[in-house]
Formats: sequence, C-alpha cells, structure tokens
Amino acid sequence: MEIDGHDRAVATGTTLYVAIELSRSSWLAAVLAPGEQQRPSRYKLKAGDVDRLLALIGRRRGAASRVCSCYEAGYEGFWRHRRLAAAGIESRIVDPSSLQVDRRARRKKTDAIDVETILRASVAWDRGERGLCTMIRVPDITAEDARRPSRERDRLIREQTGHVNRIRGLLMTMGIYDVDPRRPDCRTRLRTLITGDGRPLPPLLTIELEREIERLALVARQIAELERDRNPPAGRGRPPGTALAPPPDPASARARIARLQTLRGVGPTIAHVLQSEVFYRRFHNRRELTAYCGLDPTPFASGRSHREQGISKAGNRRARHAAGELAWLWLRWQPGTALARWFHTRLGAATGRLKRIMIVALARKLVIALWRFLEVGVLPVGATRTA
Repeated sequence: MEIDGHDRAVATGTTLYVAIELSRSSWLAAVLAPGEQQRPSRYKLKAGDVDRLLALIGRRRGAASRVCSCYEAGYEGFWRHRRLAAAGIESRIVDPSSLQVDRRARRKKTDAIDVETILRASVAWDRGERGLCTMIRVPDITAEDARRPSRERDRLIREQTGHVNRIRGLLMTMGIYDVDPRRPDCRTRLRTLITGDGRPLPPLLTIELEREIERLALVARQIAELERDRNPPAGRGRPPGTALAPPPDPASARARIARLQTLRGVGPTIAHVLQSEVFYRRFHNRRELTAYCGLDPTPFASGRSHREQGISKAGNRRARHAAGELAWLWLRWQPGTALARWFHTRLGAATGRLKRIMIVALARKLVIALWRFLEVGVLPVGATRTA
C-alpha cells in the first residue's frame, strides 16, 4: 500500500493501525506503526489466536498512544471485537461491500492486497473520510442475544415448509393429493392410503414418510416452544404464594415490543423482529434508520440521465422483509390512517409493479412512524390501538 502525503501525516502521529484479513486457516495482520512511511509490515497468525495478535500489537506499539484495529465483518460474529476492545484497542469492523475495489473484469485479489485495502480504509476513516467505507455498529451482548429467538423461528418455519412440501410431493408421486401432513393423525393414515392405481403405499416409501412426519412434528413442537417463551400467558406458570413479577422497564425491549403490539395490525412476530433487528439501537435521523433497513432510495443522476433505481437493499434483510409485510397488514387493519390514505391517493387505480413500488414506499414511511412512536410517543396520524 503506497502511503500518500495525507496518509503519511496520520501515520506519523501517535496511532498504530492494524488491519486483519481473516480466514478459517490463518489470519494476516498488516501493521502500520507511527513514523513508518513504507509499506506496512505483514504477519501471518493462526486463525483464532487473539493472544498472539495482542502480543504482536504489544511489541509493535512502542510509543503509540492509540491502537486502531480493523477487519471485515463475517460469519465469526463479534467475539474478536470484544476481546480487542477489552484490551484497550479501538476495534472497528468494516462492511466488506463498502470497500472500494478495482472494477476491472479481472482484478488482482490476494490476502495481502485485501489486508492493505482494509488498512487503507481504516486510516482514511480515522482521519474523518467517512464516505470511503462503512463501519458496522456492534450490538451489545444482550441485544445480540435477543435476536436469536426470532431468527431461529424463521429457520424453523422454512424447515417446516420443506418437510410439508416433501411429504406432499412424495404422496403426489403415488397419486394421493388429499393428505395434510400437519394433522395429528397423518402418520396413522399412512397405513390406510391407497395409491392412484389402487395399491397400498410401498413399504420403503411408508418408512420414509414416517421419518419425515417425525421431523415435521419435532419442528412444530420447537416452533410452539419458541412462541410460548416469546409470549408467556399472563398470570400462568407462577408458583402459589409468589408475588407477581414487577412491570417491565418502559425502555426495555419487552416493554417496547408490547407497545408496538398495541397498534392494530402489528402482531407479536413483526414486533419482535423490528425490536430485535432495528429498534434496539439508536438512530440520529430518519435517513440513518431507512439506510439501516435498506429502504433508502438510490437515485442515478449523470448528465442528462436522471432516474430512480429503487431501494438500496443494502441494510438488514429481515427488518426490510418485516416492514414490507407490515405495510400490507397496515392497509388492512389501519385503513383510516394518514399513511393508508396517502398510499391509496398516490396509487389510484394502478396495479402490478406500481403497487409493489408503493408498498415499499409505505414500508419506509411506516418504519419511520414506528420509530417516532417508540422514541417520542408520537402516534401515527389516525392510527387506532387495541383495547
């Protein structure tokens, strides 16, 4: 990485910059110490060896008053960030898609090039050039853990759908169309089913179907457990003689979820997703909020060409999908609100693609309205609340 004059002014200060390129087999660390004007030093470490990384930083730190580390977000989560922060290091995690790369069809890509790209972005971001890359805001451990139930439920729902479709598909190959795999007596009915050509089910197919039904029952039970834990019945499960639990803190996640559910059309699933994925963190303005959800516009304006390319889809996918689903529910359950009237006025008699575009626009406005509702208590205009 060539250090230009502006970068050199930063590098010759009192900050030690460390960039880390991660892989399952090894880590590659690039270190730029104060006063260095040449290419950064590179060190290969065993994957997961944070102790050796901290020892390396300690050896290279010298008189530096600050240490800034940076690496790309990935599947390993935030444990490494927390280890570095606990050691007094300013740890940052960069969004890989925000890094500037060579746009040629065939570009060079090696770990050495990647780690120096991360280092260059970290130095630029530290000196205030925030438009060159995006740093991820790391949630605290409680907020990160609160996401797990809704994410697990989504995975189980997809698995449940897969088992149902598999069972139906196997039965359709035998000419059987009227069996609901989710009925409790489905497994018993297998022995009495007759194929389309008048034969009983083949024995090996019956065994395969029974296994699928067992897995389907397990998934259904786990989904029910998740939903029961998410929405415990009021006043149930409390041992005799014990006092009622104190009401939740108004600022707590449970209280904010309950507050969202007071709005007609906002069910427990969407409320949990929006709170755990979006509203757990603070936003400075509505633009930051919509960008986080990937609902911000992406205009294209070059010369005489001016057009909208749609939303960026660069934010939280689960939040974006929940907002879109809520937009349809809002039209049904809150038809008298200003947002619903705005939607129908702008849409008119149009259908098809324009209607889908308007639903996305409504979803963006809804997310902003719910954020204001939670933060400052402003009820969406015309919205009704459940009793």
